[in-house]
Amino acid sequence: MIDKELLEILACPVCKEGVDLRQDRLVCRKCGRAYPIRDGIPVMLIDEAEISTEGQE
Repeated sequence: MIDKELLEILACPVCKEGVDLRQDRLVCRKCGRAYPIRDGIPVMLIDEAEISTEGQE
C-alpha cells in the first residue's frame, strides 16, 4: 500500500517521530496518533489524526 522508502521518511507532524503502517493507517511510534490513508495517500494532517494509546511508549 505505502512504498517502503516513503514510509521510512514520513514522520508525525506533531512530535516528529517515525510512523508504522498498521492496517489502513499510519501510527506514530511516540504519541500514538493514527493518520488515515486514503486512495493510497497518507493524510498527515493533525486535524485528521485519531489519538490512540496503540503504539505509545
